[in-house]
Amino acid sequence: MIVLLGATGPDPATVALPPGTAWHWVADWAVGLSATVRAGLRAAAAAGTRYVAFLPVDTPDIGAPVVARVLAAARASESGLARGVFSDTPGHPAVIENKHWDAIFRELEGDAGAGSYLGGRQDMVCVTCDDLATGADRDFPEVGAR
Repeated sequence: MIVLLGATGPDPATVALPPGTAWHWVADWAVGLSATVRAGLRAAAAAGTRYVAFLPVDTPDIGAPVVARVLAAARASESGLARGVFSDTPGHPAVIENKHWDAIFRELEGDAGAGSYLGGRQDMVCVTCDDLATGADRDFPEVGAR
């Protein structure tokens, strides 16, 4: 697992990372989501991985069972692409095999991630995960929630 740090700063002590977790600071995080995706793909390539699973920190109820299900679907597909779906809405994680990374790099710009590339794919495997999580994006957690 590689955790990408941005607005929190370059010190991994500012977030609670499990022991042994690799991390990478995205120095140009203010450019937008494209910088984070670019940094994540570079870090994954440097680590020699075949698949990445992008999972934003603001989807707190998505855990390992969801990631495992979506990753298994990507591995079983010819496309190497899969994403979690919640209440018929595409969400995260988005799992992407390395054969797609160059094409995604070419499309990354500003505050957009891999969504335009993934959204245009007819071979994306959509994996229903409603039984495991809501997939809700919680940009502004309730006071006291941790």
